[in-house]
Formats: sequence, C-alpha cells, structure tokens
Amino acid sequence: MAIAAKICGLNDVEGIDAALRHGARMLGFNAFPKSPRYVTPDRLAALAARVPDHVERVSVMVDPDDATLETWIRAGRLSIVQLHGNEPVARAEAIRDRYGVKVMKVIRVAEAADLDAAAAYEPIADWLMFDAKPPREATRPGGNAVAFDWRLLSGRTWRRPWLLAGGLDVDNVKEAVALTGTRFVDVSSGVESKPGLKDPAMIRAFLETVRDIV
Repeated sequence: MAIAAKICGLNDVEGIDAALRHGARMLGFNAFPKSPRYVTPDRLAALAARVPDHVERVSVMVDPDDATLETWIRAGRLSIVQLHGNEPVARAEAIRDRYGVKVMKVIRVAEAADLDAAAAYEPIADWLMFDAKPPREATRPGGNAVAFDWRLLSGRTWRRPWLLAGGLDVDNVKEAVALTGTRFVDVSSGVESKPGLKDPAMIRAFLETVRDIV
C-alpha cells in the first residue's frame, strides 16, 4: 500500500493546485482564528470549490461550537472534521451523527502514556491522528513544527486508520514512516516558506518523496 498524504493549513489557490497536482489525498483548512493559516468561511468556500470530490476536504477545529460547525461544513462542503482540541468522546460522536461528516480525532503525544487516549475514540472516530503536544508557550494546539518521539508508535496498531503529524518535512518523512509504520502522513509547516505561506515547490517535493516511499 502506497503512503498517502494530507496537506494541511492551505489558504491560497497556488497551494491547493500544487497539492492536487502532485497527489495529495486530503486537503486541510484551518478554522482556528489564532493560527496563521486561518481562513474565513467565505475564503474557504472559494478555495474548497477547487477541490474535486475524490479528495477529502478537512477542517481543523478546536472545540468548535455548533454554529462554527454548521458554517464551516456548509462553506467547505467538508467531508471530515478534524478535532484538535479537548473534545470528549460524546461530543465527537454527536458531531459525526448530527452533521453526517467523518470525524478525525487528534491525539497529542509527548510520552507513551498519551497514546492510551486513542482507545476511547476508536469506537466512534473515522480517523485518528497522532500529533506532538504543543510547547508550553504555544498559542495553538498544532501546526507548531514540533515532532514527538516517533519510536513510541513503533509496533502499535489501531482499529481505525490513522495519520502521523508534527514536524514532518521532506528531509525526515522517510524516517518517520520507517519508525512508525504509518501509511498516511500530514504536513503543514513543513511545506511553508514562512508561517502560513505554503510553497508550491515544497509541496511538490514533499509529495514526490512520499510517493517514492516503499
């Protein structure tokens, strides 16, 4: 099975077109206002219109209320809601059932014990994502260009498909896949020339590297 990739934090046409041209399987749009990758719902609608239906349109949300969910799901024609906050299991399940979207729950990792949180979400989440816990001084829960010890995932399996995120770039993604056994990777800051500005050439290089991993 080939390695697949999600390009996250997209906010312009050039980044989207590069991600689609070079084979991204998921595109992520950020609904967290403190992020440099945040887009308004109107901007989301214009960008998501470029994404064909066979590519998953994902929102990154942090403890979203119902109004935010309704606005973003409608504007982006979203297929997946990525929950990156402290959403309890019951809330994640309610979002999936009420809005008819798939739910991806992010598990923030710094040590082996943090992986235990995934078990509660496995019965209801469509996807899991393992990302690094943010630094103490961070103002957002993800997208901080920080990796965790990938060896913590070695030999672990889950009943749901899962993505590896956190500090990935063209130089380390092969090692990350080898250590974790992941078949799906997520990148945001690793394909940016500066925070919030995607670089089409970096997107291309990352996706070509992922495509060549066996």
